[in-house]
Amino acid sequence: MSVIPHERSVDSRFAWLQITEMWASLAISVIWLAVLFDAIFGPNIVSSTPGGTSSSVPSAVAVALFATIATWAAAKYGLRHDKRA
Repeated sequence: MSVIPHERSVDSRFAWLQITEMWASLAISVIWLAVLFDAIFGPNIVSSTPGGTSSSVPSAVAVALFATIATWAAAKYGLRHDKRA
């Protein structure tokens, strides 16, 4: 009786391209590096009212909110382990 492997055959030189955990962790790292650079070099979000009061919030706060959502999505789909095999 012969056994058919469920895995695709890939040249060993390019096997590292199929490591999804590596790509997911790289994506999450780049997301948070973007937040870091925005916190260092980014402008503030300034709001002023006609009465003369103004407030400012670093733009990294808004970017970090979306980075959290992107991190959740990248971790959910990139770091999952399929149990179909």
